[in-house]
Amino acid sequence: MIQFKAPELVPTVSSPKIFLAGSIEEGVAEQWQDHVVQLFGNTDVTLLNPRRDAWDPSWIQSIENIEFKKQVEWELNGMDMADYIIFYFDPNTKSPVTLLELGLHAKEGKCLMICPQGFWRKGNVDIVCERNAIPTFESLETCVDYVKSMLQK
Repeated sequence: MIQFKAPELVPTVSSPKIFLAGSIEEGVAEQWQDHVVQLFGNTDVTLLNPRRDAWDPSWIQSIENIEFKKQVEWELNGMDMADYIIFYFDPNTKSPVTLLELGLHAKEGKCLMICPQGFWRKGNVDIVCERNAIPTFESLETCVDYVKSMLQK
């Protein structure tokens, strides 16, 4: 397993690329991406992790802010190049950007969903998943197991 975090340059790799889309809200969302990294262990995959180590919460979220724009473009490019996008909605968050990202990629056939009970828009997420045949999972573990089984085929 290789991991690239925003805003690292992602080189051309032969292993399947998996983008970790989901709740990040600093101080609110759990660090679920670290758990996914552990679950993949020695699997031959490349994880694209948008959780930036040097994120500055004081950055103005504006197209004119070069660091903010670099972050958003890294995420958009990562989702476009990914073979799979794992979505995780932490029930303690609102995650409006993740909802937007789901809308952008729902019809592509590469989304995988974990949306636990208690997420404030779980009903909407479930309906989008049903309409677009997006596989849904009860936990990060079952989702990662599914990806591993798909990679063995």
